Amino acid sequence: MDKAELDYARRHLAESVEAIATAAADSGFITTLGKIADAMTNALKSGRKILLCGNGGSAADAQHIAGELLSRFETDRAPMAAVALTTDTSVLTAIGNDYGYERVFERQVTGLGVKGDVLIALSTSGRSANVLKALDAARARGLVTVGFTGKEGGDMAARCDIILHAPSDRTPVIQQIHIIAAHIVCGLIERRLAGAGR
Repeated sequence: MDKAELDYARRHLAESVEAIATAAADSGFITTLGKIADAMTNALKSGRKILLCGNGGSAADAQHIAGELLSRFETDRAPMAAVALTTDTSVLTAIGNDYGYERVFERQVTGLGVKGDVLIALSTSGRSANVLKALDAARARGLVTVGFTGKEGGDMAARCDIILHAPSDRTPVIQQIHIIAAHIVCGLIERRLAGAGR
């Protein structure tokens, strides 16, 4: 790598470290992680499920989180009900074709969501139309709405029962904070429901 590339790599690492340190020092951020874990634990204990959605890297994060819940995070235990709404290509393309891309998650929430489920909606900008419509549909059906977004949060806050703001306005750094936060939440849920680490 030349000097410019080395500087880019160091700058990205420094921004990532700064964002993690900011989150770790923010009691509100930590408290919000607990609230998210509470909502998800309560849903799962009541026989409800976790739905997740997002676009691009956030779609990958939705699938990642669903995998941690359905398979395992840190310990062997019973699977936890989680569905990433980003994975069924037939459903996504049918809804996108018939109703428009902005409704690909809304239709799935309306068809699959029931009162007491939790919708985890990820959008680094907080302005993704299909994510906002999913949140609206979830609230209408009595789901608990949880948002993962960036420092500003766009239009998500008014649609979310609980919202987590990553302390950055840079998409890749926001996504890094989101997956760290999700790992913490998964660990908390696993400890509560399976006694891990006790």
